[in-house]
Amino acid sequence: MEITWYGHACFRIVTDKGIRIVTDPYDPGFGGLSYGSIPDEADIVTVSHDHGDHNHVDGVPGKPIVVKGAGRHEAKDITFSGVATYHDESGGSERGKNTIFTFDANGLIICHCGDLGHVLTVGEAQSVGPVDVLLIPVGGFYTIGPKEADEVISQLSPKLVIPMHFKTPKCDFPIAPVDEFLEQKSGVERVAGSSYSVSSASVGGGPSTVVLNPAL
Repeated sequence: MEITWYGHACFRIVTDKGIRIVTDPYDPGFGGLSYGSIPDEADIVTVSHDHGDHNHVDGVPGKPIVVKGAGRHEAKDITFSGVATYHDESGGSERGKNTIFTFDANGLIICHCGDLGHVLTVGEAQSVGPVDVLLIPVGGFYTIGPKEADEVISQLSPKLVIPMHFKTPKCDFPIAPVDEFLEQKSGVERVAGSSYSVSSASVGGGPSTVVLNPAL
C-alpha cells in the first residue's frame, strides 16, 4: 500500500488491489492554503467535517464514493468506521464536530483523525480501536498540537505515525511546523518525497514516525 501526502490533511492511499482513497480534500483557493489542485482520480473520498480545507469533494477527479459521518460505511469492499469527536476542546461549540475514520487496507488499520481538537476520552479511544498507521494533526490552534498529539498517540498505540496539518511554505495558517512535534523523538524518518509504502510485514519493524513532504 502506498500513502501519498498531498498536503494539509489530504492523503491519497492506494491499496494493493488498486483502490484509491483520498482523505479530506482541500479547496486550493481556501484562505491560507496554496497547495495545488488534486490531479489524480479517486474511488473513495473521506470527509471528516464540512470546512473548505477538508471537504472539497468536487475537486477530486473521477466519481468517488463519499464517506462522511459517524458509524459504519461500506465502499468498494472496504469498511470505514467513523467515530464522532469534536473540532475543539469545547464540545464543538467553537468549530463543530469532527469524525475520525478507521479502515482496514491490506491487513493494516489506517486511522485518519481529521481536525481532531481534543485528547480522546476513554470511550472514544475504545471506539477507534487498534491502529497500525495513524494520520494525526500536530500543528495546534485549529487542532490538537504536539503535546495533545503525543497523548492521543499514547491512547491509540499505533505502529506508525504520519503527522499532518502543520505549517509549511504552502500553509499560512497560524499553526506550528512539524519540528515542534518531532522534538526529542527517536525513530523518525524524514522522507525526501511525498509517498511512503507500507505493508503488514514492514510496519512496526521500521521508523515509528514518518514525515512526508507535500506533493502539491
